Amino acid sequence: MKLFFSRNPNPRLAVAVARYLDANIEFEFASPLAPGEAERFLPLNPNLLLPILSDSGKSLWETDAIACRLSRLGRSNFWRTGDDEPEMIRWLSWSKENFEKACDIVHFERGTKQRYRLGPIDPKKIEEGLRLFRRSAEILEVEFFQREWLVGNSVSYADFRMAAYLPFNDVAGLPIEDYSCIARWYHQLEQIDAWRDPFNGLDAPPLPYIDLAVHADA
Repeated sequence: MKLFFSRNPNPRLAVAVARYLDANIEFEFASPLAPGEAERFLPLNPNLLLPILSDSGKSLWETDAIACRLSRLGRSNFWRTGDDEPEMIRWLSWSKENFEKACDIVHFERGTKQRYRLGPIDPKKIEEGLRLFRRSAEILEVEFFQREWLVGNSVSYADFRMAAYLPFNDVAGLPIEDYSCIARWYHQLEQIDAWRDPFNGLDAPPLPYIDLAVHADA
């Protein structure tokens, strides 16, 4: 079984899950959109996106599906099942349309576009993302005032998913520290080796450099 990955947010999340679960898999850094690579990766994922989990001639793509598969293979409750599963799915769904979406909007402008030379930062998009971030963060702040983790009394995939873009906040510059309960929750995540440094020991070239000073005011 092999996980094809890169250092971008969703592939990073998949690697963090695999390392946290101590999955018995091979890791391979990949670039499906690089010249000459499409022919190899189209049969594995028609979207030509990462991550991809390849197993016995079959492939599974989309990070959440991969996390579910690895958790089941490891017989772990990291992907909650039973009575806790609806609660976990609620947070996965809410995150993608709210907190994580806000992080993605801002990170795309300040991070992805600059790394891959996709055009100038759009200030209106930044404002849109920050508005959604603040609305979402206010909801999360209340939740984390009452609990340490999103589901139950221990970390779950819901926490990993919610935080998918936060390792890139040196570039995105989202005001996490304005929300003490969220900051405390994320500090807990950073104490987990697999989350803090999922690429430890892997062949994983760094992301393209961004001059933070140039984009500090954007």
